[in-house]
Amino acid sequence: MVEVDALDLKILKMLQEEGRIPFTEMAGKLRLSESTIRKRVQSLQKKEVIKKFTVEIDPSKIGIRTIAIVGVDVDPTELLEAAQKLCEIKEVRSVATSTGDHMIMIEIWTKDGRELTKLISEKIGKIDGVKKICPAIILEKLKS
Repeated sequence: MVEVDALDLKILKMLQEEGRIPFTEMAGKLRLSESTIRKRVQSLQKKEVIKKFTVEIDPSKIGIRTIAIVGVDVDPTELLEAAQKLCEIKEVRSVATSTGDHMIMIEIWTKDGRELTKLISEKIGKIDGVKKICPAIILEKLKS
């Protein structure tokens, strides 16, 4: 585990709220120098606390109308291989191995239900070791 202090946590919170906030603005709000903020952010990056800077996309603005959380059950001997193959599918936005009802949980973005059905039957269902696929379509995302 990497050690972070109260200042690091404040910096991380500000970056999570607005990833493009200038260091000078952060410095002003925290009553510190810009160089202190820059060095702290660089240190957090070096320690891999900050993995990357990214954007949050509104899927509907790019033609994505169907988002599904899908539970995938696989033969235990094929778990990691199946998870890796799921990572290679461009419509699959996230992949996680899990405990509970399903061995693998994935998030899929598609243009519509027909595209989701095709993806499940033609790609996911054909991965070696896949036994069961349980999709749940997201009606409304309330918090990211």
